[in-house]
Amino acid sequence: MLKTSTSEGKHRIQWTSRIQLDDLDFANDLALLSQTQQQMQEKTTSVAAASAALNLNIYKRKSKILSDITHHAPMQSQLTEKIWKIEICF
Repeated sequence: MLKTSTSEGKHRIQWTSRIQLDDLDFANDLALLSQTQQQMQEKTTSVAAASAALNLNIYKRKSKILSDITHHAPMQSQLTEKIWKIEICF
């Protein structure tokens, strides 16, 4: 699933001058990282399509989108029923 969401390899986040972060794949969870809302939209759409093709069910009530962007347009996602916008600070 992770390979599908990042197949183009251009959605990494520049963390430091030498380090880029990519999506995280845990045993039962997938954490998608994006710098822009458009990148996140592309990734969630890709993951939803790949899941459907494999007959995998995504538990939408547990899916969340965390954002450190305070002002942006509402995000539509096939992976979540409601978008939980949580402001995070580093």
